[in-house]
Amino acid sequence: MGAKKAEAAKYEPADGRDADLKREELRDRQGRRITPDYVRRAVADVHERTGRGRPSLTGKAKSSPQVTFRLPPALRAKAAARAKREGKRVSAVAREALERYLTS
Repeated sequence: MGAKKAEAAKYEPADGRDADLKREELRDRQGRRITPDYVRRAVADVHERTGRGRPSLTGKAKSSPQVTFRLPPALRAKAAARAKREGKRVSAVAREALERYLTS
């Protein structure tokens, strides 16, 4: 299980169902009582840890510029195969190839 998934999982109630916190007393896997305040803190914590989208390449508080382009199916397949072989995303393979091209 990934670190982000593990962090999110620590806030799940033991049986994973919806509950009325005003009428029921529920505890998390560590035995802590789940209250509306607990839920608010858990949601804020998960949002802070997961953020939105991929991590920025230009710094934590900045968004990275995005470039979109089309590829012929055969080139896309080659990029996907290379990415899988190297344990990367296709975007990382494309970024590296563009950087090599522009610095040559």
